[in-house]
This record gives sequence, structure tokens and C-alpha cells, in this order.
Amino acid sequence: MADDFLMEVCVDSVESAVNAERGGAGRLELCSSLLEGGLTPSLGLLLVVKQYVKIPVFVMIRPRGGDFLYSEQEVEVMRKDIELMKSHGADGLVLGALTEDGRVDTELCTDLLVAARPLPVTFHRAFDMVDDPIMALETLVSLGFQRVLTSGCDSSALEGLPLIKRIIDQAKDRIVIMPGGGITERNLQRILEGSGAQECHCSARSSRDSAMKFRMPRTWRKMTRISHYAWSRLCWSGSPWDSSGFVLHGTWCRYAEEHG
Repeated sequence: MADDFLMEVCVDSVESAVNAERGGAGRLELCSSLLEGGLTPSLGLLLVVKQYVKIPVFVMIRPRGGDFLYSEQEVEVMRKDIELMKSHGADGLVLGALTEDGRVDTELCTDLLVAARPLPVTFHRAFDMVDDPIMALETLVSLGFQRVLTSGCDSSALEGLPLIKRIIDQAKDRIVIMPGGGITERNLQRILEGSGAQECHCSARSSRDSAMKFRMPRTWRKMTRISHYAWSRLCWSGSPWDSSGFVLHGTWCRYAEEHG
């Protein structure tokens, strides 16, 4: 496994961010609502996370779950979120938008990229819903995105490995291709070696019972506190993960099935 590869970890809490940095993450993707694939986090979360970590924090700009075809009001929210996150310490942004026929929305993306300057911007996994990924990649290069997050337009990065390899070859260092989706300690090395990627994106979670002592019998079902990225250490030489037992999982929602 390449010693210089960068692992980006998506987090949705201060605790997660701190643990990810301690574990060896090189960059954070900060969002809320991971079960919806990640939405724009609160400004308060960004401010506090920046107090606790030193690695770059890229902020998700996504006003809702579901598809990536946005209304005028939603675009207005995205512009305002970009303005706020940029002025309060975000190191980069993560966003994307498509047209109704599954193409990159060049007009909207251009507008959002201008608003984001001078921050680097990642095009998120909206890429996995485009009708023609080869053409879409050229569009993103021409627009000026710094990187693309993708599972290779498949259910996981491992399943999409052939396309990931193809678009990395196509990119020719003009844009970073970052595999993500279903990456685990068992398949990470295979994905890196099979694609030639220099960056990977992952999320991880464990669950623990709530610390609440009082529980209303009629309303308490199985309330658990989810702790994402509860790693004690990451070891890039040999096995990428320690023996703590925490496993990486892709958390991207199936938008059409769950929100369409």
C-alpha cells in the first residue's frame, strides 16, 4: 500500500472529527445526516470542529437528501451556506448538481464554484448518478473542480473499480479521483492497487447504548448513540486498521429508492 496516500473521513460530530484525526485521517468531510448521505452541517459544528482539529475540513453543501436537481430556493440556500462556511474557516467545500437528464449542471456548478473561490471544491457522489461518467468527468475538469468522489457509478467502490481505474487514467492528473463507498479494511488495499488512486474516502461507525438512566417504557425503543469513526489508531503499514474492531462502511443513501 502506498505510504503517501491520503484518507479522507466524513464526520458529523466533534467527537468523530477528533477521533478521525487521531486515527490518521488526512482530511475531514464535515456534514450532518450521514444516513441521508450527508447534508450541510451547522455553522456551530464547523466552528467547534475547527477548534479541535488541525487537518483540513471540507464542508458538505447539500440542502436536502434525495436527488441533485435543485429548486431556485434550494440554490439560494446553497449560496448562503457557501458564503457562511467560507467566511468561518472551511478549508474546502463538497458539492454537486445535476440536470433533470442526468448531466452535470454546468450553469449552477459554475455559479457555485465562483461563490466558493478561492477554496478547493470536490464534486461529490452526484457523479455516480450521471448518465455518462466519461463525459461528466471532462465537464468537471473544464469547470475547475479539484476532485471527484465516486464509487465508480456502482453500489460500492469495489464493484465500481473498473470504471474508477478508467477515469483515473482519463483524468491524467488534471483532477483527483477519490474512490469512496463501501471501503473496508478488507478491500482498501485492493481498491488502491487496482485503481492507482492516491486518495480514498470512507466513513465508519459503531453503536453504543445510550447513557440515559431514565427510559420511558412506552416510548423507548432502541435509542442508541451512534459514534462515527471511533478509531484509536490507524496503521498504514500492514493492516490499515488497528485491532479495535471498528469497520469502515459506506453510508451513502440510495437516493432514488429512499427519497425518490
